[in-house]
Amino acid sequence: MSAALALSLKLLPLYVTVALGWIAGRFLEASGRHIAGIMLYIVTPSVVFSGVMAAPLTPEVILLPALVFGFCTVISLIHMALARRLLSDGSAAVIPLSVATGNTGYFGIPVALLLFGEEGLALYIVCMLGTTLFETSVGFYLAARGKYSIRDSLRRVVRLPAVYAFLAAVLLNLSEISIPEVFVPLFDNLRGAYSILGMMIIGMGITSFRGLAGNPRFTALAFFGKFVAWPALALAFWWLDGHWLGIYSEEVHQAIFLMSITPIAANTVVIATLLDASPRQAAGTTLLSTLFALGFIPVMIALVFGA
Repeated sequence: MSAALALSLKLLPLYVTVALGWIAGRFLEASGRHIAGIMLYIVTPSVVFSGVMAAPLTPEVILLPALVFGFCTVISLIHMALARRLLSDGSAAVIPLSVATGNTGYFGIPVALLLFGEEGLALYIVCMLGTTLFETSVGFYLAARGKYSIRDSLRRVVRLPAVYAFLAAVLLNLSEISIPEVFVPLFDNLRGAYSILGMMIIGMGITSFRGLAGNPRFTALAFFGKFVAWPALALAFWWLDGHWLGIYSEEVHQAIFLMSITPIAANTVVIATLLDASPRQAAGTTLLSTLFALGFIPVMIALVFGA
């Protein structure tokens, strides 16, 4: 329980950042839409690029993002089908992003560092790339399909630079080319901006703290997918691989499970804002999931990891 309490205290600055974002949007008229564009087209690709460049890319490690990407895709498609039956207010397109990914970067990295240390954090970041690739490809496409044609949606996906940043970093890393020393501080600063702006944009999306849940069906489905279905899939893979397949170590299983219990991704609000796809619904539910995770994550870690 001491570890759970320490983890809870570690998460408090994230909530302060969300509150600062709300203040900026409410009283300073800060534009979440403009920041969303900066996040998606500049900051996120930079973080992806620097993360892949720093990772030890063995064939097994390269497979991890693909594995997580596959998990995200399966969960998103199942819940998208459910959302189309349950939701009639146009918010169904945001469900795949809400349930399949998670705040693995802004929220998960500080937790992973606390639990796994520097060495385990590198492994977690490699796994995390799978959710980032999903967000900027399949997830973005499904969200865009709520408003745009297939052709227009694919055109918007092709313009996203995060996928190209990932591919470029893999090629450079395998060629044993590193980031020049003079640019290392720049990427470090962008990683800091990634966390701060990502959490603040959640607060900016909330115009009122009344009715955060919005459509109760949306919130219920998003919470079920994020805090029940995703962790259940991660635990099922942990058991299957641990007892039968024997491909990955327990450190990998723990990293994937940690990703599965993070709250709804702040990038869900970023993408919903850019596409004007129920951004208030996305922001409210994301904030509720972040508040819920304050207690949920320490409890789940204590139960599963034996902390």
